[in-house]
Amino acid sequence: MSGGSRGIGLAIARRFAQAGANIAICSKTAEPHPKLPGTIHETAEQVIALGGKALPIVMDVRDEKAVQAAVAETVSVFGGIDICINNAAAFWMEHSMATATKRHDLLFDINERGAFLVTQACYPHLKKSDNPHILSLAPPLDLKPVWFKYTSPYSVSKFAVSLYSLGWASEFKEDRIAVNTLWPRVGIDSPAAIVHGGDALRSEFRKPEIMADAAFAITTKPSDTFTGNFCIDDTLLYEEGVRDLEQYSMVPGNALVPDYFVPESIPAPPGVKLSTPRLYDFYEDDE
Repeated sequence: MSGGSRGIGLAIARRFAQAGANIAICSKTAEPHPKLPGTIHETAEQVIALGGKALPIVMDVRDEKAVQAAVAETVSVFGGIDICINNAAAFWMEHSMATATKRHDLLFDINERGAFLVTQACYPHLKKSDNPHILSLAPPLDLKPVWFKYTSPYSVSKFAVSLYSLGWASEFKEDRIAVNTLWPRVGIDSPAAIVHGGDALRSEFRKPEIMADAAFAITTKPSDTFTGNFCIDDTLLYEEGVRDLEQYSMVPGNALVPDYFVPESIPAPPGVKLSTPRLYDFYEDDE
């Protein structure tokens, strides 16, 4: 898994650890961040405490050689790779003309190119797995103008991963490698979300464990039958039979603030209450 020092990545690592998984946590956060908590070593300690095996690897997804070395080390230690999770991401919500070239390049180097490099390095080993999966944290392909109007650099970098996933699902079908994406319906409580969205919204967020449970459900399905899907966390879990979605709310009973990129064609499960979309300031109907 790329990333994994905090937030959704940490929750995913913890969920797989509960199942006794071997987890390579590949991120460049080996030392504490000045503003954000968590390191790969702290995640590794939690994985081991929960019954899994951990391999923390310092890796920058922008560095091709570092990615290849991380994958090689993972195979050397664990004997192979069954699941590739593209979790690392750069976040920047701003107009295109207000985005510096350096910021633009960072978005694409981490979001688009990083997912490509990690997947490419894992691919030969996934072909040898009995149930291989690639899961990327990327949105459904919904080409509504408002998704791009105010944040096109970030949006295009994330939708690029969705397009890759669409193509890979077909490209890797003969290899029996499942390729799916996962995205949250509402705001997820994480250090990065608090930095960008503000602490006031936390009462309308869900815990990152909902994404972790959804990721586990997806990647434990048969790879030859469940592929090419753009999954929304609560819809996926509801289809899996989960009815108590309140367990994931930071404040049970509260209405939840919708996340970005969730299409109207994927309605919320019964009983889910959504608040006014205001995780960002530029929601609007755009024909």
